[in-house]
Amino acid sequence: MFKMLLCCLAAMIGVAAAAEPAAKAAVDPRVVIAQKFPGVKPEEVRPSPLPGIFEVAMGADTAYVSADGKFLINGDLYDIDSRTNLTEAGRSTMRRQALSKLDERDMIIFSPTAAAKHTITVFTDVECGYCRKLHSEIEQINKLGVRVRYMAYPRAGPGSEDWRKMEAVWCSKDRKNAITEAKSGKEVKSAQCSAPIAKQFKLGEQFGVRGTPAIFTSGGDYIGGYMAPAPMMQELDRLSAAAKK
Repeated sequence: MFKMLLCCLAAMIGVAAAAEPAAKAAVDPRVVIAQKFPGVKPEEVRPSPLPGIFEVAMGADTAYVSADGKFLINGDLYDIDSRTNLTEAGRSTMRRQALSKLDERDMIIFSPTAAAKHTITVFTDVECGYCRKLHSEIEQINKLGVRVRYMAYPRAGPGSEDWRKMEAVWCSKDRKNAITEAKSGKEVKSAQCSAPIAKQFKLGEQFGVRGTPAIFTSGGDYIGGYMAPAPMMQELDRLSAAAKK
């Protein structure tokens, strides 16, 4: 999970800052820490619940760094009393903000006939077995009041046949029918277009997607991969109730 962060640190090895005069000892630790992570701004470095430790978030990766920028803690931070994963809570906030800004015109959406009780965003792949199973139950999911927003995440990556198939689906005039056919193993043909596959794939990586389907709630919670309709609804209800407390 911290590969990107550790690579950034590795790139900085051997680049030592010149010693500062004693008069300048009170440098903002956020500035010191940001210098160790290319692309990170001081205002993006936040104090963590641990005294003297700061949090650095880069996409789905989070690291905890000492105020002097010398030490990095690799792992999630938990509140023992409440048994809350504070790191995951931060990730959920980041994902919720990102999800709220997405243009639904770039998605493939299957909606209930009545008002939706919940909305999920699913990073999907037409070649994925469990993605196909989930899609085969899309009517049941909709009937339970769940609105499904599909985002493309071809696991084989750019330039692959999988990627080409996803582009064909997103470039189709009837995307809903195209993704249904593609997930049933049928060949989908369409004219080329500026499909948002690369943009959605990048967002999936930022969210920490490792496999498909990857299901996220509108609140930014990651609820896992494939889930049968009834257990999915139970989990969505549980998270919704918890968010209201």
